[in-house]
Amino acid sequence: MAELTMGHVLELAEVQAADPVLLSGRPLLDAPVRWVHVTESSENAELLEGRELVLSTLRNVNPTVPDLRQFLDRLQLAGAAGVLIEQFADASPHTAALFSEACAGLELPVVWLRRQVRFVQITEVIHKLLVAQQLRAVEFSRHVHEIFTELSLSEADEHRIVEKTAQLLNAPVVLEDVRHRVLAHAGAGQGAESVLEHWISRSRFVGYAEATGRGHGAEDWLQTPVGAVKNRWGRLVVPARLEDESSAALVLERAGQTLTIARLSGRDQRELLYQARTSLLHELLQQHSLSEKEVQVRAEALGLDTAGHYVPVAIELMLPAGQSPTSMQLREREVLEVVDQVAEAMRLGVLSGSLRAGVLAAILPLAARELADGILQRFARQLGENLGRPVAVGVGNTASLIAQCAKNLEEAAQVAEIVPNLPTRIRPYYRFADLRLRGVLSAMGTDGRMRGFAHTELAGLLNPVDRDGLELLELYLQHGGNKSALAKAGYLSRPTLYARLSKLEQKLGFALDSAESRASLQVALLWYRLHG
Repeated sequence: MAELTMGHVLELAEVQAADPVLLSGRPLLDAPVRWVHVTESSENAELLEGRELVLSTLRNVNPTVPDLRQFLDRLQLAGAAGVLIEQFADASPHTAALFSEACAGLELPVVWLRRQVRFVQITEVIHKLLVAQQLRAVEFSRHVHEIFTELSLSEADEHRIVEKTAQLLNAPVVLEDVRHRVLAHAGAGQGAESVLEHWISRSRFVGYAEATGRGHGAEDWLQTPVGAVKNRWGRLVVPARLEDESSAALVLERAGQTLTIARLSGRDQRELLYQARTSLLHELLQQHSLSEKEVQVRAEALGLDTAGHYVPVAIELMLPAGQSPTSMQLREREVLEVVDQVAEAMRLGVLSGSLRAGVLAAILPLAARELADGILQRFARQLGENLGRPVAVGVGNTASLIAQCAKNLEEAAQVAEIVPNLPTRIRPYYRFADLRLRGVLSAMGTDGRMRGFAHTELAGLLNPVDRDGLELLELYLQHGGNKSALAKAGYLSRPTLYARLSKLEQKLGFALDSAESRASLQVALLWYRLHG
């Protein structure tokens, strides 16, 4: 669907019959022609809007080099695509020299017609071509619109949309995210695998464009942004030269819009699914009148596989303090999407949702209890790998009934909330048995007696809070009361350390040498670190 250009005009039979001579502007013969305008005076140049082909007999222009050059300069400044000058009556060497001198150095394509021609014939044939071109453009646009509308209505995925785009363009098409990772690609028979070679390193040097067009950089790729204006998540790229740039840009832009709609639609569907799953989990955690059969039917409808056993899993997001509710929710949705991806890769139908702010829950199906450790290890490790950061995963007791498994999610959540406080983490997931004393103290977080004990033991360091003293006490207990080891670890001289420990004993009100004192302080300090 190529545009009509000055080069095409020169090849028309009506123009060729007039014995045309190109006087200037050969590099701009590919300039598109929008319409035809006839003028005999430079005063009419202001009527041009750009890209017109100007026809003239120079009837009102003095046959001198300055006047002729002024006429042509004004047409060029007005944005004309080219000029056809009819001067058949005086095709003498003098006229040829006059035209050549006037057009010297001119960028505007100027054509001298040395034989008589009716301008109406040229105008008519060009207008027919332009109207036909516009009709083809409208038809092509309608065709493209119908194709991508159908893809949207049929809820086509990203791969299908990219494949169709490549077919329409007959060129390689690549969809990448903002980190230049390829999400989908199609080659349309153009060898997409070779196109993708060293893709990330090449793509990093191609600047992003906020509108459809060619990017700046080492690779001059045609591209269009994908995603809402304030939430771009990728771009669609054609890493090849194209014969019809305007049509390709239309297809690429429509494809980018369809991908954006598909992603937004998918998110809406997932959001509804997450809300339904979260609602069921919360219902099962509270008092309810559902029978086990009803629970099973609802859970299966939300994607949980039927199994002989179920294991409850909780995920602590470990977000920095001070996160806004919106940031927290966005992070939860991101991790829930990854949970679904991991479960799909493992061919597990799970029930996952938000347990409370910063803690997610999932129920995993087990064909047999003996498979629990293998499935949990793979699930936790892949979750951390896909997120690109470690996660705190807690596991509760396995149950044969979905409702009972859901009740055990609180236990898993308590474990997950303790895991970030462990001095070392060597396991992909933890149960209460793995936490030992920390697990017991975590479970006693709301026990008033435990709070009273901890605050009494540490009273000398809490009123007001002596952070340096708490840190020294923690280091002392970690080294089992060994002052020599503590001095080496803290790079302190013994006299300095003894002085600080003596001051610490004075604040606490009892000696640290007693094993019972150290045990009491260890328990109190652990509880305080967990619950404050």
